[in-house]
Amino acid sequence: MTETLAPEIDSRDPASFPWSVFHRRHPVLIERVATAFPRPAAQRAALDTLLTESTSGVVTAPDVEALRHEPWPWWRPEYRGVPWGETPFLWAESYFYRRILDAVEFYRPGPWRGIDPFGPTKAAELAGDAVDEEMAALDTLAPDETWDALVRSSLWGNRADLSFRAGPSAGSGTGGLIVDESAEFRALLHDRPPGQAHLIADNAGQELLPDLVLLDHLLGAGLATSVVLHVKPHPYYVSDATPADVLATVARLAAADGRARTIGERLGESLRDGRLELRAHEFFCGPLTYHAMPVDLRAQFAQAALTIVKGDLNYRRLVGDRLWHPTAPFAELTAHFPGPLVALRTLKCDVAVGLTEATVETLDATGKPWRTTGEYAVVQTRS
Repeated sequence: MTETLAPEIDSRDPASFPWSVFHRRHPVLIERVATAFPRPAAQRAALDTLLTESTSGVVTAPDVEALRHEPWPWWRPEYRGVPWGETPFLWAESYFYRRILDAVEFYRPGPWRGIDPFGPTKAAELAGDAVDEEMAALDTLAPDETWDALVRSSLWGNRADLSFRAGPSAGSGTGGLIVDESAEFRALLHDRPPGQAHLIADNAGQELLPDLVLLDHLLGAGLATSVVLHVKPHPYYVSDATPADVLATVARLAAADGRARTIGERLGESLRDGRLELRAHEFFCGPLTYHAMPVDLRAQFAQAALTIVKGDLNYRRLVGDRLWHPTAPFAELTAHFPGPLVALRTLKCDVAVGLTEATVETLDATGKPWRTTGEYAVVQTRS
C-alpha cells in the first residue's frame, strides 16, 4: 500500500514549512489574539506561556479546569514532555489551537466563555472591500458562465486563509490549476440524478461566501435535492467557519444589493425549510484523519450523492498528513472515504498528491516552495 511508504509530517526541521508555522506564524497569531480584546493579565500570560512552550519547550497537559467543561479526547499522554516539533504536525497544530481556547478561557464559566478569539479578525474580513467586490461580481455573471465562475470562486477563495496571512508568503500571484478535474466535478452533478450534496467547509469570510453561493446554485439549478454544510462546532484554526460565521455570512449577503441580496434571502429560506442544513460534528475539531471518522459521520457521507471537501486542513485529513510523493494516486489515498467526492484546495502545506511527473518537474524547476505559497490549486475527484 502507498500509505506505508510515507512518513508522518512533523515540525522538527528548521528548514521545513511546519517549523515556520510554529516559529514565524504563531508568534504573529498569538499577538493578534492577545490584542484583539483588552484581555486580563492572566490570559495574556497564558498565551505567552503557550508560545514559549510550543516554540522552545515540551508538550504539557491540557488545562484541567477547561477539560472539566469541554473534553479534548485526542490528548496523547505519551507526548507529555516531548518537544512539540517531534510530535506529528497535524496533532501539534490541533493541540496548539485547543490551548489557545484554554488560555482565553473560552470554555470556563465566566465573562469570557464562548467569545471567539478570532472573531474580530473574521468580522473585519467579512465586512471588507474584497467581499463587497465578490458580491458585486455576481451581477455580472451570464447564465452560461455561472457554474465555472462559482467553482473558481470557491476554489481560489481558499487562499483567503487568515492563518496563511499571519506569516510570510513566497508569492502573491495565482500560479494556476495543477490538477484540473473540473469537468469530472461537473459530471458528478450534472450527469447523475440529483441527491443530497454535502460540503465540508474550511474558512469563514471571503471563502465561505462563495461556498454558500455554490450551494444555493446546486439547489436552484436542481443539481441537489438538499445540501448539508459541515462547519466546526466552535473556533478551531484561525479562520475556520462555525455556525455563527455561516449566519453572519448569510446576513451579509441579504443586506447587500442586487443578486447577492436575492441569494442571501434564498439561503435564509433554505435554512428555514431544511433544504440547507448546518451540521457541526466535534470530529472536525480534532487531529485525526478521515480514515478514523466515527460511525455516525461516516454514515452521513455514505448516503451523500457527492461530498465537496474544501481547503488545506481537510485535504491533509483526507489523504493523510504524510510526505507523499506528489504523484501518489489521489483515488487510492481517498478510497477509504465513503462516497463520491471532490476536493477544492489551494496548496498551503507540504502535502500534495495526484500530480503528473511532468507537472512536478515543472514546479520544482521554478525553485519556489510551490507546495506552500497558495499560488497553486487542485480540483480532484473520486467517483
